[in-house]
Amino acid sequence: MTRQIDELGGITLLGSQKTQYPNGYTPAILEVFNNKHPENDYFVKFTCPEFTSLCPITGQPDFATIHIRYIPDVKMVESKSLKLYLFGFRNHGDFHEDCINIIMKDLIALMQPKYIEVFGEFTPRGGIAIHPFANYGKPGSRFEELAQTRLFNHDMQ
Repeated sequence: MTRQIDELGGITLLGSQKTQYPNGYTPAILEVFNNKHPENDYFVKFTCPEFTSLCPITGQPDFATIHIRYIPDVKMVESKSLKLYLFGFRNHGDFHEDCINIIMKDLIALMQPKYIEVFGEFTPRGGIAIHPFANYGKPGSRFEELAQTRLFNHDMQ
């Protein structure tokens, strides 16, 4: 089913046959559309098993699986724009923890979700795997408490 761009709030990347891949970190590439069910609380989960970024000191590539989970409010991130955004990190030099926090903050600024968490499973380099986790719950809402609970218990295995 094809929808008009106006219904989707200005989506321009989805369906484009002339995709331009970013050469670096580009948060402006992210696009949103309206959540048709803002009265429902539900999770949307993205898994990116081919994330790459660069070590800011050595320039060596780091590989990770990035998990993004969020409870949308009014806006939702469009998946192709998210893919291109994450792809842009391949030439971006930052520590693992910074990448995860940058991704989360960019998505908060874009969508203002009720809740969001970003988890990175970076492959070991030098014998150590780093798995940063960052989350956010809308202040003054029940999702603020959810964020605290999930932060304190996210890796209690």
